Amino acid sequence: MARADLLLDLVEAERRGDRTRFRGIVEAVIAEERANQHHLLADRLSELIVSTGQSAIRDDHAAAMRDLLHEVVPDRRLADLELAKVPQRVVTELIEEHQRADLLRSYGIEPRHRLLLSGPPGNGKTSVAEAIAAELMLPFYVIRYEGVVSSFLGETAARIDSAFEFARTRRCVLFFDELDTIAKERSDQHETGEIKRVVSTLLLQIDRLPAHVIFVGATNHEELLDRAAWRRFQTHAKLETPNRAQATRFLEKLASRFGGDLGFAPRTLAEKLVGASFAELEEFAMDVRRRAVLELPDANLRRIARERLENRHSRETS
Repeated sequence: MARADLLLDLVEAERRGDRTRFRGIVEAVIAEERANQHHLLADRLSELIVSTGQSAIRDDHAAAMRDLLHEVVPDRRLADLELAKVPQRVVTELIEEHQRADLLRSYGIEPRHRLLLSGPPGNGKTSVAEAIAAELMLPFYVIRYEGVVSSFLGETAARIDSAFEFARTRRCVLFFDELDTIAKERSDQHETGEIKRVVSTLLLQIDRLPAHVIFVGATNHEELLDRAAWRRFQTHAKLETPNRAQATRFLEKLASRFGGDLGFAPRTLAEKLVGASFAELEEFAMDVRRRAVLELPDANLRRIARERLENRHSRETS
């Protein structure tokens, strides 16, 4: 059964003739019914609100969205990540707001649900979005860039519209990586009017997302992002390349996950791998363990790790 506050808001929106608010509340009801596994009711409500407008029904089944969205089963937890103080606080507060959303709503406040992650590649933007979904036990949908972007820009706008319409009626985390590839600065004189319309479509869809959809955008090039896109996000976090202390703690977690030994002490590896991203640290650890498994029962972890370090050094100096 839908929450009482949603039903009251629904009646109030209809009484005032506020069709936009009415639709948004119905979408929130649909999301709750899906979360309660009431899929028949959710599908029927979805059909009703879409068929009353001019658009075709787009939200029948998740399978219809496979070309646009990829559903990932989240298995990274927040404790698995090594975040700096500010990103840690930003992400933790966002999760808490959704865990205690009923308390906030009893005061007429919605939890924040639009987070922008920026920073160099390989430092945890996708992992943070996945961890948010895991902590809140929500489905995790990744917008497929190759599925959304078409050589025909008008079709790109329609695909963006379809992907967001699908997410609107589900409690979920929606992740859009490389957001700057679409949400480019519209004042750039080199961009065409059609590209600017695609950006406008994306921004409109972000605006229309209800609070039960946590939208996480990510960019490696924040300077390219349209200024209006920045304003759409209620909170921001920058994920930098780890310093030695962060790298040491992350390698300690990896060593624990992979059996307790990576050939050298985590602190020593952090010093030898200075400047590496979190993704590169994880790939190094996995490479060492992979080789060690293949060389069982006579694996020499120290030798394997040393060889990997030498290979990395030769690539950097070549």
